[in-house]
Amino acid sequence: MPEFPLFREIIPSPSVEETLALFSERDHLVLLESVRRHDLHGRYSFLAADPIQTSLLDTPEYGVDPFRDVKKWSEQFKATPHPELPPFQGGFAGLLSYDLGRCWERLPVPIREEFDLPACVVGMYDWVIAWDHQQGRCWVIAHGFPETSLQARRAKAASTCKELSEQLLNQSRHQSSQSNSQLAPQPLEFEFNIESNFTKEEYLDVVQRVIDYIIAGDIFQANLSQQLMTHTQHSALEIYTSLRQHNPAPFAGLFQQADWAVLSSSPERFIQKHGRFVRTRPIKGTRQRRVIPEADLFTRDELRESEKDQAENVMIVDLLRNDLSRVCKPGTIRVPELCTIESYETVTHLVSEVVGELKDDVSFWDVIAATFPGGSITGAPKIRAMEIISELEQVARGPYCGSLFYCGFDGTADSSILIRTLTKQGDKLVFPVGGGIVSQSNPQSEYEETDHKAAGIRAALKSIMK
Repeated sequence: MPEFPLFREIIPSPSVEETLALFSERDHLVLLESVRRHDLHGRYSFLAADPIQTSLLDTPEYGVDPFRDVKKWSEQFKATPHPELPPFQGGFAGLLSYDLGRCWERLPVPIREEFDLPACVVGMYDWVIAWDHQQGRCWVIAHGFPETSLQARRAKAASTCKELSEQLLNQSRHQSSQSNSQLAPQPLEFEFNIESNFTKEEYLDVVQRVIDYIIAGDIFQANLSQQLMTHTQHSALEIYTSLRQHNPAPFAGLFQQADWAVLSSSPERFIQKHGRFVRTRPIKGTRQRRVIPEADLFTRDELRESEKDQAENVMIVDLLRNDLSRVCKPGTIRVPELCTIESYETVTHLVSEVVGELKDDVSFWDVIAATFPGGSITGAPKIRAMEIISELEQVARGPYCGSLFYCGFDGTADSSILIRTLTKQGDKLVFPVGGGIVSQSNPQSEYEETDHKAAGIRAALKSIMK
């Protein structure tokens, strides 16, 4: 067994929600949470804070390597993972905004931005609290970085594990002395105003303009979104707590900075790297779920049999196969799942999976450079679709359609596509919603799809807004 990391199991296992509240004031807090549990892509959750070092890129420019510093740190700080612990045991984590794609492609700059946020924030986290929901277990894990001598590292890692363990155990004792009714959230139902950067008529018009581009032969499809906005004095922690209850997802997350935060209930994985293998799980095709179970089964059948949604999904699978071919060994890219059905709280999706074996000299950072932003939220061909998105949406997407991710000291990595995602700065709260447009698209149906996708977020906001 490797000497590092050091770790302690927390018994009884604390809840993610209670732990998040306990550490919510920590610096550069990142939570990557599987609220909706699944053995393959919803098994683990991770919370980290107080990074040793942080890399920021404010403005993406073509030719700039946003991971220059992180690559240096990756070479300097390495560790062998403990085989009996969850996959992220400390390392790098953070936010990649959609607009970071301008580092690798010559793309137009959007006309305006709602927020003044960095395009990329990556922290190097020495410690992490990790949950294995399948086993119902939780550990605190630490490496003792940035110390370099074994003795100093051992002392620092042991001290960190002791401090975090005591906080979690003290919290557990405190919470067990309270009644469940005291811990339960107290929702308040009321109306609040949501604005969009499009009127309904304007959105129908831009959907038709995408269809016109497709008919003209410019593209096969493009992912178009409208940006919804409201205002609130509630904290990011309060909003995320409500979001995870009303719209549970396997790739949920909270990334909290000094004056802004990203809150996500994403159902979609972007890139997962384990050893020399990578996988991605694009979502294309959506239907609103129905209350009556028997009727909901027809929703699944309707989505499964839709030629429009099948075509949309297959085109993105081909795009991702092409992206991964830049970094994978020839002949290793496979599609083990094509157009399978996955149901969530308010919608049902059509999901596929693409896997490949990486070339020997390729890192996670190289994979991101080859594939970012994800094809499921751009379109095909990718670059032309992104140009059209910039022209028609006009406002920068920011974190939306970017990614929250982790990459361990050993290179093991996982990441989400930031859909069903809110960005908060001051009292402003923005949550875009969108969908893929193909030649068979109907503008009215596409508008209604964005409404269905916003349902879980609206429910979360209604439960806390004053």
